[in-house]
Amino acid sequence: MYLIVIAWLYVTLLMGLAEAFSSQGTVLGAIITFLFYGVLPMSLVVYVMGTPLRRKERLRKASLETQASRLEPDASGHASGLSEDRTVPTVRKESD
Repeated sequence: MYLIVIAWLYVTLLMGLAEAFSSQGTVLGAIITFLFYGVLPMSLVVYVMGTPLRRKERLRKASLETQASRLEPDASGHASGLSEDRTVPTVRKESD
């Protein structure tokens, strides 16, 4: 995908240079040619073509967070049925 982008930017750069060094062309026209024929369309193409990759990455992060939340202990501050550390017995008052 990036090879096509680089090739198109090269072509539009050459178009801009031809515009700049032409007897009837201007440097401003060359810059506008490079931006409007090269940079703006290719940035849109890269963004659209990268959408599936961004979606996959977002779903992968969400699944990792879901897996990590299942592995972490309950630290929400709510009372639970069991103590977090099961090796420590509950303290009870001794009867005489």
